[in-house]
Amino acid sequence: MTATHTPRPLLKPHLVTPAAGISVIAPASFASPERVVRGLERLRALGYTPHLGKHTQHRGPLFFAGTPEQRLADLHAAFAEPDTSIAACMRGGYGSNYLLDGIDLALIKQHPKPFFAYSDLTGIQLHLLDKLGLPAFHGPMVAADFSRDDGVHLASLQAALAGNLYSVGAAEGLRTLKPGTARGTIYGGCLSILVSLLSTPWEPQTEGKLLFLEDTGAKPYQIDRMLWQLRHAGKLEGVRGIVFGEMLDCVSPGAPPHLLEDVLMHVFKDIDIPIAIGLRSGHVSRGNVTLTFGVKAELHVAKDAHLHLLEPAVTR
Repeated sequence: MTATHTPRPLLKPHLVTPAAGISVIAPASFASPERVVRGLERLRALGYTPHLGKHTQHRGPLFFAGTPEQRLADLHAAFAEPDTSIAACMRGGYGSNYLLDGIDLALIKQHPKPFFAYSDLTGIQLHLLDKLGLPAFHGPMVAADFSRDDGVHLASLQAALAGNLYSVGAAEGLRTLKPGTARGTIYGGCLSILVSLLSTPWEPQTEGKLLFLEDTGAKPYQIDRMLWQLRHAGKLEGVRGIVFGEMLDCVSPGAPPHLLEDVLMHVFKDIDIPIAIGLRSGHVSRGNVTLTFGVKAELHVAKDAHLHLLEPAVTR
């Protein structure tokens, strides 16, 4: 059994106008210069004004975009910067876990902004959501998605920033696994990162949520093992419904293409909740959908599957 966690009231940032400034940072790994240039060009073409963090383009040590102190300084500066309305990450990779115990929550509480990230940044996003109530904008990153012509699902991005309610379904890849309907607070991120946070001070608070889980390059047996761990850590207790992402490249060579779905049906065979799969948010092949963790949502899974965002993540 896990301890009951009382969600904090949401600390909603202000809605974002189309010509907003964006603080671009790299709290984990560095990105290739070519992708950085293309991502920044795409942001400018959309009317945004990107501001690069001081250490964003550092290469090293190792696979990090600077030391933990440098990356943490850029994270704090991104929220404190008066000329920007959004904090957006360059890419994931690895390394943002080194920042968790140094994050100045009081500073970020004073300057709440939409924080766009996924992958390795799941830990920071959920930390800010759990401790401050800051909604997590699980969506496109600058070098990972804006650098590609088809990398961003603009409709959900623009709706989330404007405070408009929206829904996603088959057009965004969502399809049925187990039918049913459930309402709750949407929460989650990269599955392997959620598992890595277990038994730490940043353990995810999944109980009673509509859970979104996604990953990339994990074989079906590895997905099974991570879900087994979540279950026996008590992290599936009270979960009201589950949406899986596209699960990009989560296959085993030579295995049937439906093996992952068979695994999921086996794992959840005795859990009576609606389950859908395929939503392109996070690690995706194209059109990265923005989801706002922390807000109320409804999952309806029948012949078709739909996820409805019932609450804006920003204030007007």
